[in-house]
Amino acid sequence: MNSQNVTIRDLPGQLLQIGLRTTAGNIDDLLARAIRLKWSTQQLLEEIARTEIDEKGARNLERRTRLARIGRFKSMADFDWNWAKAIDRPLLEQWLKLDYIQEHRNLIMIGVNRLGKTMIIKNLAHVGLQAGQTVMFRTAAEVISDLTCESPRQRRQKLRRYAGIDLLCIDEIGYLAYDASAAGLLYEVVNSRYESGSIVMTTNRHFAQWNEVFPNATSIGTMLDC
Repeated sequence: MNSQNVTIRDLPGQLLQIGLRTTAGNIDDLLARAIRLKWSTQQLLEEIARTEIDEKGARNLERRTRLARIGRFKSMADFDWNWAKAIDRPLLEQWLKLDYIQEHRNLIMIGVNRLGKTMIIKNLAHVGLQAGQTVMFRTAAEVISDLTCESPRQRRQKLRRYAGIDLLCIDEIGYLAYDASAAGLLYEVVNSRYESGSIVMTTNRHFAQWNEVFPNATSIGTMLDC
């Protein structure tokens, strides 16, 4: 009898040792439900598997959301389509299906300030996260600042991080002017993802004006070709 009590008392710790954290934290309630509902052994195991899978998925989503750094945003469900008539709604709704990620295609949204481009790109990032994709949301200034480092090894490590995710969202290209080295850094990011991952960009400048954003940069045309 004492041996049995010790085993029951140690069960949460044993469950933790094999990675069943959710079950360990709720073992008393779980066993009480199993007795009340007269579950079979298989039903009990199925419930343990379901709750562990759900909790693991929730933790994974939380981690990917934290790394994505999307921040606060308004849902597309609250978007005023009557106000933003210049936006192609059917095309945007097609984007939200995420086919372009599977096809490793890039999207570039061009529009005037305060049109809602940042809100749209954040919604695309959010939908990608919900679909299980790894996502990164950064402004162009943040990307350039992140890659402006003296150590070539550190820069290569950061470029591998940008290249290794499913969806990279770069906001606000064209809001500030950069020098040629900044254009080169953005090109390295785009080139590292060529045919291996999708990029969504927002800008308030047409392509013909990008040389004004990146003066004297020779990589702009090549970057757009990617």
